[in-house]
Amino acid sequence: MKKTLVLGAGGFIGGHLVKHLKSKGHYVRGVDLVPHAYSDLPADDFVIGDLRDPQVVATVVDQGVDEIYQLAADMGGAGYIFTGDNDADVMHNSALINLNVAHEAVKKQAGKVFYSSSACMYPEYNQLDPDNPKCSEESAYPANPDSEYGWEKLFSERLYLSFMRNYNLNVRIARFHNIFGPEGSWNNGKEKAPAALCRKVAETASGGAIDVWGDGKQTRSFLYIDECIEAVMRLMESDFIGPVNIGSEEMVSINQFAEMIIGLSGKDISIENIPGPEGVRGRNSDNALIFEKLGWKPTQPLQVGLEKTYNWISAKVAAKETDQ
Repeated sequence: MKKTLVLGAGGFIGGHLVKHLKSKGHYVRGVDLVPHAYSDLPADDFVIGDLRDPQVVATVVDQGVDEIYQLAADMGGAGYIFTGDNDADVMHNSALINLNVAHEAVKKQAGKVFYSSSACMYPEYNQLDPDNPKCSEESAYPANPDSEYGWEKLFSERLYLSFMRNYNLNVRIARFHNIFGPEGSWNNGKEKAPAALCRKVAETASGGAIDVWGDGKQTRSFLYIDECIEAVMRLMESDFIGPVNIGSEEMVSINQFAEMIIGLSGKDISIENIPGPEGVRGRNSDNALIFEKLGWKPTQPLQVGLEKTYNWISAKVAAKETDQ
């Protein structure tokens, strides 16, 4: 039985990953500051602990663990990342976690370490045109992320690659592009665009309007959680180190994205574009490298995962639940 450790297991992607690994027969230990908000995870062991503390990391990383999935980070949506109010915490907390994990993984002779980086590390100058963003892996340098969150992700990529070169740490690195789905933050201030827009639509009656930050012409691509997990598994099972994009190439404007959600709701709702944090003007996953190396590409259109996500959030709104 493969022994796996999921750091950040109480989060959105981490929770889904725990379920997947257990379905494959792995022994899974999850670690996070808090339990998962929406699921009673099937982890064999779930440790409540602060990974900024090196003693906690030393305790949860066992000698010779087969796989470590490092998803733990201080993060959130545009309202959390792009206001500037949380920059110090974002950099300090996430960097500490990764410094601790890299050190302990070498010390305990971990088999493989997966690090979840982000498309936010790509240079802002390549993402000014909403119709033609450039996010191929080799475009990362000269570096110029548009947020401190992106700078920390870039630093930590280099941290893990340095530990690979100097200490033979077996790493895999992926840059996630807007992963979404059920069982993630949806109204606690850290929700990302898909969940925030689904919530706004679910809360609004026909004849009403929802707010969309910016002019709505900024572009993104969004990848459903199940597709993300499949890509991560392929990367971990391969000899390819990365960094590599994991995302969709189905690019939409934010207004188009909101209109898709409104269509799923069956309501007559309009969009009001208002000032607000919005990040780069354009971002879209470039999947040429991951298809070349792993033969992976998304298998379903955005609409399919979006419907599942909207239905989950709509049910939460109808039940008058609140995010935890």
